[in-house]
Amino acid sequence: MADAHGINLVRQRLEDASLTYGVRTGHGLAQLTTYRVGGPAALFVCPDDEAELMGVAAALAGTGTPTLIVGRGSNLLVADAGFDGLVIQLGAGFDRARVHGNRLTAGGAASLPVVARFSVAEGLKGFEWAVGVPGSIGGAVRMNAGGHGSDMAAVLAEVTLLDLGQATTTTVPASHLDLEYRRSSVSGGQVVTSATLSLEAGERVEGEGLIAEIVRWRRENQPGGQNSGSVFANPPGDSAGRLIELAGAKGLRVGSAVVSERHANFIQADQGGSADDIFALMAEVRRRVAEVHGVDLLPETVVVGFSEGP
Repeated sequence: MADAHGINLVRQRLEDASLTYGVRTGHGLAQLTTYRVGGPAALFVCPDDEAELMGVAAALAGTGTPTLIVGRGSNLLVADAGFDGLVIQLGAGFDRARVHGNRLTAGGAASLPVVARFSVAEGLKGFEWAVGVPGSIGGAVRMNAGGHGSDMAAVLAEVTLLDLGQATTTTVPASHLDLEYRRSSVSGGQVVTSATLSLEAGERVEGEGLIAEIVRWRRENQPGGQNSGSVFANPPGDSAGRLIELAGAKGLRVGSAVVSERHANFIQADQGGSADDIFALMAEVRRRVAEVHGVDLLPETVVVGFSEGP
């Protein structure tokens, strides 16, 4: 449990410094996730530039207040009880992108599909795959997001990180991030404010064709509705969806959550559903796969506000 005094102190400091941009108490987090479920944040703030984000870091100093950085919430599950700390979501000032030669720099809040289309429009190739990942640049760096045969590690050149604990900003090469399958060394207290991609010169028409093909494939093979994409990471040399389906969990339901009939590694939430139901279903799917296959599936979905992992 976070210290209520600490939360109040952070809020007071933000107000005293006139940093009241987007500051809200009890802000519902369901609207910030693609599952559209989950409880509120004790405190929420939406800084619009680096100076404002530094102000947030100063307000946090010495309070011990837990923080959660939210991008587009496409791989996030927040408990129905919510998050007892400060949630930070980067504002519009962090969603810009620009190109210098074959390098593209995008803010941490920039949408991956938007940046993918922008890269093609600018005559670059190598980032088309990101049109199928409904996340942000910052989240993609931290999780080393990927799809369609590529990932961030394949194109990332460097990132700028703002450390909330140290109130410092550094730019580091991608080689310093220990990028592996769906993970990096970027910590929960570090905010990816921008990332630079190293791409190749390409043909716009060819890139637009590839993007159209990726969009078509996703519509035909992945479910819509309220979901967060792949729930579990693929184990080495195998597919989590295949293992879940063979374990008989396709279509399995717990309350308001159900394993998709279209793709077994997706969980769909009913409108007005419960995050706790999704969490319980994740645990049951994981148990069945371990029982049938002897494989322990590791969640790709980030879970927040639960006492232990699914």
